[in-house]
Amino acid sequence: MIELCKLPYDYAALEPVISAETMRFHHDKHHATYVKKANELAAKAGLDDLSVEELVREAKAKGDTKLYNQAAQVWNHGFFWQSMTGDSVKPGGDLAKAIETGFGDLASLKVKFVEEGVGHFGSGWVWLAASGDSLKVLSTHDADDLLIGHSDMPLLVCDLWEHAYYLDHQNDREGFLKSWFDGLVNWQFAALQFDAACAGEPGYTYPAMAGEHV
Repeated sequence: MIELCKLPYDYAALEPVISAETMRFHHDKHHATYVKKANELAAKAGLDDLSVEELVREAKAKGDTKLYNQAAQVWNHGFFWQSMTGDSVKPGGDLAKAIETGFGDLASLKVKFVEEGVGHFGSGWVWLAASGDSLKVLSTHDADDLLIGHSDMPLLVCDLWEHAYYLDHQNDREGFLKSWFDGLVNWQFAALQFDAACAGEPGYTYPAMAGEHV
C-alpha cells in the first residue's frame, strides 16, 4: 500500500513563492487524493504489493489508464517536493559544469526552463533531466513523467498544474516559474540525481513508508 509521504519542510518554508495555504491544499488534499485513489485501484487490480515505481510501469504496460494516472501523480508529487527547498543555494561541482556545458550558464538554463514551462499547453510538468552527463529541459503532459519511455534521469521538476500556483500567482505561470527557479530549486537534490545519472544508478524512489525522504 502506498502512503502519503511527509513534506521535507514546514508548510510555510517555501514562502513567499508558494504559500503555506497552497502547500496544505496541494499536499494534504491533491497529493493525498492521488494516493487514496491509487491504492483503491491497485487493490482492485491485485497490484497493491508493488512500489510506486513498479505500479506506474505495470499500469502503463497493462493499459490501465486510470491506475497509471493516479500512481504517476503520486510519484510526480513526491519528486516535486524533493525538488524544492527554502534554503536554495546555487549548484556547484559536476552539475554546475554540466549546466555550463549544456546551457552556457545558470541564467540561460533559467530562460530555457521558464520558456518550456510557459509554452507547455495545459497541465503537466517541466523537467531538468540528464542523459548521462548531458542535460536537457523538457515537459510532459498531465500525469506523464520520465519513468516510462525515457532514458533520461530527472533532476528537478516543477508542477504546471494550476493548483500548484493559482492561489499565489493567479494565471501568471511565467512569474511563478521565474520565482520558483530563483528561490526554491533544491540544487543539492539535483546534484544527487545527476551523480546517479552519471553512475548509471536509479536515483530517487518514492518513500516506502510515510515520513521518509531523501
